[in-house]
Amino acid sequence: MQKFLFFIFYFVVMGMLGQDFKQNAILLETDKSLDQLIVGAGDKKLVLLGEASHGTHEYYYWRDRISRRLIEEHGFNFIAVEGDFASLYELNKYVKNKSGAAASAKEVLKNLNRWPAWMWSNEETVALVEWLRTYNDALPEGEKIVFYGMDVYDEWRSKSEVLRLLENHDESVRKYVQTQYDCFSNYKGFSWDYARAVSSGRHNCAEATKNVVDYIRENRRQFDYLSDDEYFYLLQNGLVVHNAEAFYRKSVTSPAAESWNSRVYHMHTTVNDLLGLYGNDAKGIVWAHNTHIGDASYTGMRSTGEKNIGQLSRETLGAQNVFLVGLTTYQGKVMAGREWGSPMQEMTIPKAVKGSVEAEMNETGLTAFYVLFGEKDRAEKNLKVVGHRAVGVVYNPRNDRRQLVPTIVPLRYDALFFFAETTALKVLE
Repeated sequence: MQKFLFFIFYFVVMGMLGQDFKQNAILLETDKSLDQLIVGAGDKKLVLLGEASHGTHEYYYWRDRISRRLIEEHGFNFIAVEGDFASLYELNKYVKNKSGAAASAKEVLKNLNRWPAWMWSNEETVALVEWLRTYNDALPEGEKIVFYGMDVYDEWRSKSEVLRLLENHDESVRKYVQTQYDCFSNYKGFSWDYARAVSSGRHNCAEATKNVVDYIRENRRQFDYLSDDEYFYLLQNGLVVHNAEAFYRKSVTSPAAESWNSRVYHMHTTVNDLLGLYGNDAKGIVWAHNTHIGDASYTGMRSTGEKNIGQLSRETLGAQNVFLVGLTTYQGKVMAGREWGSPMQEMTIPKAVKGSVEAEMNETGLTAFYVLFGEKDRAEKNLKVVGHRAVGVVYNPRNDRRQLVPTIVPLRYDALFFFAETTALKVLE
């Protein structure tokens, strides 16, 4: 199989899928349409739900419906999303009705200010979070479902949170941590300035951030005034600072795969830590882009050395304990920006490129459906490389043909959702 994969990725540019999508399609109409997916995913340790963009209503809506059923019917414990840890922790406080929590999901989400805020500051996320709050209200404290960001960004807020949580601790410890974080004092919240300074020969802060993480880990008894949940929050914020330092530094000083993988390992480790936090029988749901969810081993990412959460989860937990779900579209609307930090706008996603998986799925004439991939679909004769669209938060529709990721679809995913035409997220005003 390894030689076969090498051959097709290096010598095949685009081929027709050996799949009969129309015959295998499961029409997507109501929540009941998800029955077969829920049966296939319900006993897994992790269910990873993707998206072909960060700004599409249908992706968020159906991931919400899948998540609710997995929680209600199969006892899943948490949702981890491709979002900032510290800021989205406020949602976690809200869904668990913690002391000091916001009055509503909208109150939390409207206060998000780091670009691209629309990824979570939208009506679709509000609907899920309010449902979680209602669902949790009927559960004892130890059984409440949690909602966490798992990404490496918003590191300056995480620095502040570590120091805030140490305010009631031994003053010498807080001073020690502050001294370590003073390594960043010349950069005043600008991580890219720090990374460029390091590339120019300035001292890096990797050891300083590691010192903080090590101290928190090695002195758990000193933090007995924190609950397990609060201690996890303290440690995770320390890890965000530590791993963000590596991500930004490597983004400037190292090959692209190293910086990408440093972020991937952080997200993967966060998900595994959540599984550990909630016990041996814990089960989790992950929301992230298809490029993070669909196993990178079966994409063009393999040739550049880039990994992702889907691949690492299969490797560490076993493929039999993981269920990977992709979502994609033929055409539609999306919220995105022309460049990093530019104003959000509604853009048009053009019709998919001929020969892509999206074009082939559109040929079924069906408006919304999904397919489940089994052993028959993974027979070698069906393993063709096709282009698979990936739209980021930065997007230019005129360059859409460049957004294709070479993919062996039935190996990359366990299921793939398709929408002939999609609409943009409903962003909070």
